[in-house]
Amino acid sequence: MEQQLKAEEAARWMLSELKEAGILYQQDAVNYIRSHFGESFIYVNENGNESIDKEVKKIFKKLHGGKAAWDRDGFFWGWT
Repeated sequence: MEQQLKAEEAARWMLSELKEAGILYQQDAVNYIRSHFGESFIYVNENGNESIDKEVKKIFKKLHGGKAAWDRDGFFWGWT
């Protein structure tokens, strides 16, 4: 239960940052989430890059409602 609440809080933080800056770099999000929510929300993906827990990203996607997109080349989310 606590893990789910932290995931939701992390996703809300991501949305807030995106709204404020208009762009959210993955490394910035990884660093913040690791330091504020814990290592359990970070993993190394198949490409060897640090990434954010899939549950956090799923909640984040639900929160932005398809209005943000992932830029694969730049490793960031931005508004569509």
